[in-house]
Amino acid sequence: MSYIVSEELERYAQEHSTPDAELFRRLEEETRATQTLPQMMVGPLEGQLLGRLVWLSGARTVLEIGTFTGYSSISMALNLPDDGRIISLDVNEETTAIARRYAEEAGVADRIDYRVGPALDALAELNGPFDLVFIDADKENYVDYYEDVLPKLSERGFIVVDNVLWSGRVLDEEGDESTEAIKSFNEHVAGDDRVECLMLTVRDGMTLIRPRRA
Repeated sequence: MSYIVSEELERYAQEHSTPDAELFRRLEEETRATQTLPQMMVGPLEGQLLGRLVWLSGARTVLEIGTFTGYSSISMALNLPDDGRIISLDVNEETTAIARRYAEEAGVADRIDYRVGPALDALAELNGPFDLVFIDADKENYVDYYEDVLPKLSERGFIVVDNVLWSGRVLDEEGDESTEAIKSFNEHVAGDDRVECLMLTVRDGMTLIRPRRA
């Protein structure tokens, strides 16, 4: 991944932030050693931001689309109240098994319901309401995920979407299928008068979305 900011600035920001627990360092090392696309992991800065968003919003019901090896779900679960729960969806049993193992070690396995299978199938059976939805899965289905979860938000619920700057490739006139899907999603949300959105230049870009106030 090409960072939106330089790798040096990214490293500086990490060095001047409270470090994650040692467990996350081991999770990061295992992910880099075993996965062909370790950059799919959210990492310390984004992981902590997701945790802060859970804590600041007081979210109790969280839906995650795209588990990978669990950095994001564990980060959020650690900031949930005791009665808070996360449903985390992914199609990959191998990476989800890693997530489950580290969630057990972190003491939050009872707060996370990891489900393996196509996310759109799972979403058809989930009614919500959800206080926070984090979308970080296959880019071609971003619009479908967004349209499915938007009516399932709680009164103060919101959506967080990852990779919306796509290593800067959103500025290219033409791109591959994933690049074009991200660009289409960004335009879809920006033009949706049902919501208010804020795109952040954090790591690979994150958009915060909430229903528009009457």
